[in-house]
Amino acid sequence: MPAALTADRMAEDREALLDAAESLFYAHGVRAVGMDRIREASGLSLKRIYAMFTTKDDLVVAALQRRDRRWRTDLIRYVEQFEEPTGRVLAVFDWLGDWFAEPGFRGCAWINIHGELGPTSDSVLDEVRSHKLAFRNHVIAWVEATGTDAAEAIYLLAEGAIVTAGIHGEPRTAHRAREAAQRLFISHQPSPNS
Repeated sequence: MPAALTADRMAEDREALLDAAESLFYAHGVRAVGMDRIREASGLSLKRIYAMFTTKDDLVVAALQRRDRRWRTDLIRYVEQFEEPTGRVLAVFDWLGDWFAEPGFRGCAWINIHGELGPTSDSVLDEVRSHKLAFRNHVIAWVEATGTDAAEAIYLLAEGAIVTAGIHGEPRTAHRAREAAQRLFISHQPSPNS
């Protein structure tokens, strides 16, 4: 009889599986990656994989959730090192530019997976929407702290930059969006009489 898996081993296996799945899904898309390929990349048996995630959609959601925690933690850590509110908002675009310039950048994982599975998988659609809402809430809060009413416009600039960089592979998209955000700050300053 095989030895029971320890909690540490189960956690290590889960991380190895999510590492493999996330990397493969991001590089090739969900539909192009079969479970045998994930098995091979993770070094785990299909039986072990299905014991952790009963469906491929469950695995996709778990990979997106883990990526969301890492992505937003990195963004927040970067942005909140700036004390001045406008500097924080502009830092969002600097951080995006660094992300866009990373080797292997293929756009937004959530948008990519939504394009593949969103209309057919409620659990994936919920996770995509959850990530996008969380990102929107961060940007809105940072912009509102500046005292301007440009929050929604700046959020849309950030999302547009993400989509455009993913399509064109051009990191400077973030710089152009940052310049547009600066112009929005100027045009949306509260009037001195208010």
